[in-house]
Amino acid sequence: MKEYFLKLYQYNAWANSRVLGALEQQKVTDEKILTLMSHVMAAQLLWLHRILGLPAPDVELWKLYSIGRLKEFSEEGSKRWVQFIEEHDDFNRQLRYHNYVGHSFENNIEHIMIHTVNHATYHRGQVALLMRERGYEPINTDFITYDRVITGQLKA
Repeated sequence: MKEYFLKLYQYNAWANSRVLGALEQQKVTDEKILTLMSHVMAAQLLWLHRILGLPAPDVELWKLYSIGRLKEFSEEGSKRWVQFIEEHDDFNRQLRYHNYVGHSFENNIEHIMIHTVNHATYHRGQVALLMRERGYEPINTDFITYDRVITGQLKA
């Protein structure tokens, strides 16, 4: 599973970076678009902190952050997620935690890790749709495109 998670989180970093780059390049200021990407970045940090047993990060799940701040969150979160995966071999264990409104849950860390990337993919899809509806050009973040880029079949 370690190799799978490394690949998955490297893809996630690439996809987030591409979307944030497209937002920055096209000077997107749309509140809904930026709030969705803010939510993605905050959630990724929040889940990592839960898994590591750290206090909640200083982020809000539905706050609108600037593109510059989102890029910082993305770079920090991506680096820390990959580091976490590289430093561990077994993710098949249970985690008890409280969600952001204080409800107690217990989930398998592998499932949380899959959820976190799936959650980001879902919201990047929403961002792409909103970008197109508002006259911007969304960027391709398909996993197969990532694979083609890293294997040299496509230019980044």
